[in-house]
Amino acid sequence: MKAIVSVFAKDSKGITAYVTALLAENEINILDISQTLMQEYFAMIMLVDLTDCTLPFDQLSQLLKDKGVERGLDIHVQRQDIFEAMHRI
Repeated sequence: MKAIVSVFAKDSKGITAYVTALLAENEINILDISQTLMQEYFAMIMLVDLTDCTLPFDQLSQLLKDKGVERGLDIHVQRQDIFEAMHRI
């Protein structure tokens, strides 16, 4: 299954490293990544492959959210099919 991971925060050093390490620890492969700075704000969106992740989706979502809060990041994960359905015109 593929998913979209979004990360938003005030810019600081190591955000990309922190989030990608969390994904790697859970056997999640990054397929595509885009990040930008808008003045002092950081935004990153990733397309990831959850095939090898052993956590159920709900637990993964909560883990990323909790780990994000610890670091002052807003991290969300959404199944790709749901993301695409919500953004279809």
